[in-house]
Amino acid sequence: MTTPDRLIILVGSVTDNALHAAQAIAMDGTDLIPVIEVRPMDGLDTRVFDEDALFLICTSTHGAGDVPENARALYESLDSAPRYLGHVRYGVVALGDSAYPQTFCNGGLRFDERLSDLGAQRLGDVFRHDASMGTDAAEQASAWCRDWLSLVRPAAQTIQA
Repeated sequence: MTTPDRLIILVGSVTDNALHAAQAIAMDGTDLIPVIEVRPMDGLDTRVFDEDALFLICTSTHGAGDVPENARALYESLDSAPRYLGHVRYGVVALGDSAYPQTFCNGGLRFDERLSDLGAQRLGDVFRHDASMGTDAAEQASAWCRDWLSLVRPAAQTIQA
């Protein structure tokens, strides 16, 4: 297999912060990967991972450390219709607020745990944005993703070869 020339950013968002971060990543990363698609998680299930792409989970945390409502169907399908996802390579952008230390960035961390349990391989570290720091999530996530893409695309090619 070759390295996918497509990045699919799956977005879980309540107040659109994660969506804005995903859109900034898409606008800023086209010189690093030819095709970048931003997809809200609304109505998605595990079949989204059948596509030949590198995936980026970009999600906020909602309530008591839950995934956002629009991400719930996809998240729950990872349990209700589990299947081996060893072909999936992904990264995670987790948005949260350290004022809630027990649940900080749990939306993204929950996706990371579920995907890993099903055999998917996370490439690189989880990026955690802290709303308490007063930094722009879109700007920070975009900068992280540029670094991430330049590191993981060669790694993805080696793993899939």
